Amino acid sequence: MQYSLLEFLRCPVTRSSLEISINKKSTKILDGEEIEVIEEAVLFAAEGWFYPVIKGIPRLNVEAIYDYADFLRLAVSDYEERKKKLVEKYSALLGLVQKKNRRTKESFAQEWAIYDYDSDKTWDADADGMLARFLKETDETIETLTGKIIFDAGCGNGFLNALLAQKGITNIAMDFSNSIEKAYDQNQFSRVHYIQGDVQFPPVLFNYFDIVHSSGVLIATNNTELSFSCIEPAVKKGGKLSVWLYHRRNDFIHNLFNAIRKVTSRFPLRFQYYLYQFTIFPVSFIIKRIKGNKQNSREMMIDILDWFTPEFRWEHDHEEARSWFDKRNYKN
Repeated sequence: MQYSLLEFLRCPVTRSSLEISINKKSTKILDGEEIEVIEEAVLFAAEGWFYPVIKGIPRLNVEAIYDYADFLRLAVSDYEERKKKLVEKYSALLGLVQKKNRRTKESFAQEWAIYDYDSDKTWDADADGMLARFLKETDETIETLTGKIIFDAGCGNGFLNALLAQKGITNIAMDFSNSIEKAYDQNQFSRVHYIQGDVQFPPVLFNYFDIVHSSGVLIATNNTELSFSCIEPAVKKGGKLSVWLYHRRNDFIHNLFNAIRKVTSRFPLRFQYYLYQFTIFPVSFIIKRIKGNKQNSREMMIDILDWFTPEFRWEHDHEEARSWFDKRNYKN
């Protein structure tokens, strides 16, 4: 974590600013220079909330007091007392986020664990393709992005964010699961900051970002429009909100896969991995090769896991999605 990141962050529950108690510093090569970064710390907020910084990443999920209990017990002398007070006051909220988030965090951590940063493409796109797709989705150019600040709500492997930073564009890249650790470790640029957080409780400044972007993420939450409404306040007046959603298709295979995942997505995640590896993967591999698709086996497996393992996978037509923007007075 770079020191400059703190000004962008807010408590996901109280929306208060954060105070930091640093436990450990380290160095990281960014922009070709060795700089000092925060490796371990605790972030304190109003109403008794507190969150860890572990492996250089602020862990700002609401349920962080449970997820990182081992670290916090050592880092915060009165951890048990602080946790008890939070549980007494916010037991319903803590119970809700634990229930809705557990499976999603695990499924995406498993998915991105097999991604190879040195050789794999992301959704069939190489670096140039990813950048071009982002610019098309946001109706921007590299030149028009100069000086703008982006919040990426659901950055996945974080590769796009490093590409933007390489072009000199400041962006805050947030993801839900521990896949964010790999993104942080691979990063070599100072203009991208990686954080762990929940799109329904975004731990960043509101009314601040020139562009808030969320690609293929909101549909993997328990309620797409609710998640949309939660990230929207981060957009500053006159800024842009860009979301990419799945849409319904009148296609037999597409609908068959959705019917299968309604059953199999409930199975244990590791079992699902091997189930798809020995059933769907071989068929998918042959069909894609016949069609000339040159994805490697890891890329194909990530596609399969992304479709079948998440607990939620909603689809929406264009008019429905447009209505969400219209209700909030956005203009296309």
